[in-house]
Amino acid sequence: MPGFGDLVQKAFYLGVGIASYAGEKAGTTFTELRSQAQKLADEMVARGEMNTEEAKRMVDEMVSKAQQAPKPPTAERPSEPRRIEILSDDDEPSPEAVDSLRDQVTQLRDELNRLKKDS
Repeated sequence: MPGFGDLVQKAFYLGVGIASYAGEKAGTTFTELRSQAQKLADEMVARGEMNTEEAKRMVDEMVSKAQQAPKPPTAERPSEPRRIEILSDDDEPSPEAVDSLRDQVTQLRDELNRLKKDS
């Protein structure tokens, strides 16, 4: 299989790039969250709804809650990674599989159109 090593290397680099990008976005998001929470707290202090100490505590609590990653239930976690089937260019999908995929795409388009109309 020539090129399999290149494929693995590219997949690894893609994963590292995605992780790096997600880290940068998370940092930006938390900074924006802190800024927005601070603005809200400042408005509430200005209106006399809370004092500055309560406002500071509220902002810190909001940011710390946002930073805590939600823990998925252990019952839904698979015990092992899911298997991925890699098809070569020689393999052609069955007509039934193609029809099934077409039906799924049609259903998704219909749902998307319905959601667009509802909003």
